[in-house]
Amino acid sequence: MKILIIAELDGDQIAPVTFELAGKAAALAGGGAVDCLVLGAGVAALAPALFARGVGRVLVAEHADLKEYRFTPYVRIAAEVVTREAPDLVLVPATFRGKEFAAGLASALDTGLAVDVTAIDADGDGFRFQRPCFGGNRTAEVQSLTKPAMAAVRPKAFPPAPVADAKPGTVVSVPVAPKPEEIAAARVVELLTGGAGEVNLQDAEIVVSGGRGLQKPENFAVVRELAAVLKAAVGASRAVVDAGWIPYAHQVGQTGRTVTPRLYIAIGISGAIQHLAGMRNSDVIVAINKDPEAPIFKVANYGIVGDLFEVVPKLTTALKARLGR
Repeated sequence: MKILIIAELDGDQIAPVTFELAGKAAALAGGGAVDCLVLGAGVAALAPALFARGVGRVLVAEHADLKEYRFTPYVRIAAEVVTREAPDLVLVPATFRGKEFAAGLASALDTGLAVDVTAIDADGDGFRFQRPCFGGNRTAEVQSLTKPAMAAVRPKAFPPAPVADAKPGTVVSVPVAPKPEEIAAARVVELLTGGAGEVNLQDAEIVVSGGRGLQKPENFAVVRELAAVLKAAVGASRAVVDAGWIPYAHQVGQTGRTVTPRLYIAIGISGAIQHLAGMRNSDVIVAINKDPEAPIFKVANYGIVGDLFEVVPKLTTALKARLGR
C-alpha cells in the first residue's frame, strides 16, 4: 500500500496536523510506503522532521512563487505528483486552507473526497471513512469507490506520529514552474494571525470559551483573564462570533475549530449541537451556566450552575493563588 500526505505549513515549519497524518498513514500502510509532498519555498530543510515521524520519502516542490499558498498552482502541481506517483490514498489536513485545496485536487483528479474525516479503516483494496454529520449528532460512514481515495482529515482526529531517530529517507525534487497567469491571478495582501502571545486554539492543552451568556463583547475580559492564568487558548461559540464580539479564528464547533484539549471550560455557553461537535472529545469539560437545563451540562464532567460574573472571577482569583500567578 502506498499513501501520500500533503503537508501543511505553519509559517516556516511543518504544521502539527501533518504529523498526525503521518502517524495514521504509517498504521494504515502496514509497512508500505508513506510519502509526503511539501510545497513552498526553501522547504527541503523540513525533510528531517518528516523522516523522524516515519515518512520514507519527502517530495519537495520548491519555488519562490510558492512561498505563500496559492490555490491554482498548488492544485496543479499536486495533481501532477499524484498522477505520477499513483498512491492508493491521499491524506490532506481538513483545515480552512486544506479543505479548499482538497476539493480542488479531487476535482483535478476526478476522484472522490471524504471531508472532515475522524476515522479511517482499510477495506480490501479501498478505505472506509467516518465523518460527523447532522451538526455532529451522528456519524456517517463513507466508502471510497474511486482511486486514489482521498480524505481531508480533521486536526486532532489522530495522535501525532511519535518522534524517533530519523531513519535515512529520500528527498525527491519535484520540477515546478508556476505559470505567470497562475501567480498573477491572486496576490497575498496580508496574513492575519492571532494576537501576539495568544495560545493557538487548535493545539492548546487548555481552552477557555465564552458564549452569549457574557451578554456583551467587553465581558470577554472575564474569559481572557481566566485563560491568561491557565495559559490557555480563548475559544468562542458561533453566536458570539456571528455577533462580531470576537474574530472567527476563535470559533469552536462544526463550522469552526475542532479542539481536543485536556481541559475545556465553557463559560456562558448553552451547548448547541454544532458547538458540541467541536469540543465534546475534550478530556475534561467544565461548564459554567446559570441555566441548569443547558445542554452543555449533558457532556460536561463538572458543572457549575450560577452567575458566571460571580463564579468566574472567584475561580480566577483562586487559581492565581493556587498556581502562584
